[in-house]
This record gives sequence, C-alpha cells and structure tokens, in this order.
Amino acid sequence: MKGRRFLLACVLLLAQALCLSDRVLGADVGGFVEAAYGLKLGDERAEKNAYNLSELRVQLKGLYLPEALDAVSGEVAWKGEALIDGYEGDTSFYFRELNLSFTPFEFMDLKVGRQILTWGTGDLLFVNDLFPKDYVSFFTGRDDEYLKLPSDALRLWVFTEYADLDLVVIPSFTPNESVRGKRLSFYDGLKGRITGREDGRTFVEPKNTAENMEFALRVRRTLRSSELELYFFRGFYKEPRGILDSDREEYFYPRLNVYGASLRGPLLGGIGSIEVGFYDSREDTKGRNGNIENSSVKYLAGYTRELTGDFSVGVQYLVEEMLLYDRYRDSLSAGTPARDEFRHLVTLRLTRLFLSQTLKMELFTFYSPSDRDVYMRPSISYDVTDALGVTAGANIFSGSHDHTEFGQLEGNDNLYLRARYSF
Repeated sequence: MKGRRFLLACVLLLAQALCLSDRVLGADVGGFVEAAYGLKLGDERAEKNAYNLSELRVQLKGLYLPEALDAVSGEVAWKGEALIDGYEGDTSFYFRELNLSFTPFEFMDLKVGRQILTWGTGDLLFVNDLFPKDYVSFFTGRDDEYLKLPSDALRLWVFTEYADLDLVVIPSFTPNESVRGKRLSFYDGLKGRITGREDGRTFVEPKNTAENMEFALRVRRTLRSSELELYFFRGFYKEPRGILDSDREEYFYPRLNVYGASLRGPLLGGIGSIEVGFYDSREDTKGRNGNIENSSVKYLAGYTRELTGDFSVGVQYLVEEMLLYDRYRDSLSAGTPARDEFRHLVTLRLTRLFLSQTLKMELFTFYSPSDRDVYMRPSISYDVTDALGVTAGANIFSGSHDHTEFGQLEGNDNLYLRARYSF
C-alpha cells in the first residue's frame, strides 16, 4: 500500500511536469531520484536504534512563464518532492518551493509564495539568518540542501544608487526542526538526562495573527570590492527557548529582535568576513526570568582560501556572549548545569578534488573549547556519470558534558550513503 502511494505521488509529479513543460518557453524541467540510508553507530535509546535514515525521494523542479506576465518578466518557480520514508513508515508529497516572481518596476523585484530564504556570511553558522532550519536532516546525513526549511513569505528587493534593500514578510511562524527524540536522542533540561523520546513535551507556537507576523530586512552596499550589509529581524526564536510550565513540560518560542551587520571582501589572497548580531530577547529584557532565554550578542569571523585549484580551506570563529549573566546564574535552580557566559566555537572546512574534479573529499569540523565538545562531518562523493552520483559520509559527536550542543548527541554517531540520479 505504501509503495502504491509513493508511485501515485511520483506519477502526479511527472504529470505536472509534462503539463507545464509544453507551456514553458525555453525553461527546463528537471529533478532527481535519490535513495539514502543511515546506519546508526551510537548506543542512545531513540525510537529505532539500528538506523535513523531510510528513504527514497523524487524531486521535480521547473519554471512556468505565463504570457500574461510578460510585461513584468513574471515567472512561477516550483520544486515538488515525493518521499517514501522507511523510518517514519509513511509517504508524503509536498512543495519545497512554489512562488511567483515579477518586476513591477525597473528598480524593484518581488517574490511571493513558498521559498528558501538565507543570508549572512557564515558557512553552516548563522548569526543574522533567522529563517527556519532542519537540524534533524543535517545530523542524519541528508544533503545540505535540506538544512534550510522553506518559508511562505513575500520578498521585496529595491535597488537604489546608494544601497539595495531586501525585505521579507513572513505571515505564519515556522520553527526549526530540532532534535527532540525519534531519530536522535537529546538532553532534556527539565529531566536532567539524555532521552530518546519527547515523553509528553509540548511546544506552543505563536498564533497566526497580524501582530505575530515576522519581518526581516537587509540593506546592502558595495564598498569598492567589499560588501557591507545591515540586518534587522523582528519575530520569534526558532527554538523553544521559553518554558510555560515546567511540571507539564510546556515550551514556547519567545519574541525576538535581532540587529546586525556584516562585512565581506578580499583578504590575503582569499575571502574574509566579519558578522555581528545583537539578540534582544523581548520578553525578558532585564534577564530576571529564568524560564526565558537571555539577550545575547554573537560575533563571527571567517576566512576561506583556495590553496590550489583542487584544494581549499575555510575557518570560522564564533563567540556567543550571554548578557546579564549574573542574573541568569541567580535564576538557576540547584543542580542545574550553567551555560558559560562566553561560548566559543571554531570550524574548519577542508575540501580536496580528485580525478578531474569528479571525486570530492571533505571534512567539516565544529569544535567548542568552552563546551569541550566536537562534531565532525567527513564525506566523500563521486560523480559516476554526469547524471549519477554517490555520497558517503558520517556524523560523529563527542563531548565532556551531556548538556552541551554536541555533547548531548554523543550517542548518535551515524554513517550514511546516498545515491542520486539527476535528469
């Protein structure tokens, strides 16, 4: 029965592509079929201990150019997927992208609908990018594309002589897909231990009202060969950083403002960047409520350089400073492990290409000297043909404490293998 549902979903996707393609002028319709499996090596008690990834995915994407919108260069972009998930035991069909773009004026572009949103200078680190992420996909071996969740939004670009403005309006809240049991075990702060199930935890999301709409603004200006960007975000934490009722384990997403800036440009034969973001926790501005995240500041510096034509290196240094730290310490109950006032995180990306760039070996490492934990992402990918590619990799976690970001995942080490045929 599951196989029939998946086959039907695939047929619907293909039918949609065929219906569009005979009306799309010069626009390609393509996609891929991908099989993925992740073998779990850790010993933590999640719902299934042998594996945390087993799926077959079909993706189709394309453009539709309506003749009625020729005057404003209008186009409809879509990216649909059918997924049979062996871990969850179900089949689903959904759109990762479905949006309309057009140019109402020469100085303005507009995009409305489901889209992937991202900005900032970080490589897998996010300071002023407050758009939703899927960390379960990231930690279990799906393609990096799936780290970003789609948002239903309106995006407006305005181009002027002095600066470019990028405004995003998000009517309905979308949280991060964070680690909560099932595929990956995690540290439950209220229970004070590692668990592989939610065990009755509930998460109260903001209601879809005009007051709760989220706004993000970026202002960009080119300074010679560098880019200066200013950011503003008004919305909510994407993680449940507030506790409504500790006895019933009810969490919520507190209101948040973020003010930031970044600068990126050539440096010592490579590309250097700096970025800063002030996180204003609007529901606990004085830091006296121990059930709500304190305000903080994040500082990020990065540098990438291609050492040879086939070998590149990237390093980053992130510091997260909790503000009003003394009040945070005073609010902790006895026995609760305290976070550091300053959290330090270093990343290193090494990329090497072989065999006329058809074979890629990569290692991305996160290391926190303050938390004393580490997360390593080795991978190797090979293009068998122009259409067929295979990727193998691992997610390896280690830490001295159960409550830190990567230490809590120590029992979730996994190996994964993906094979993708593109068309």
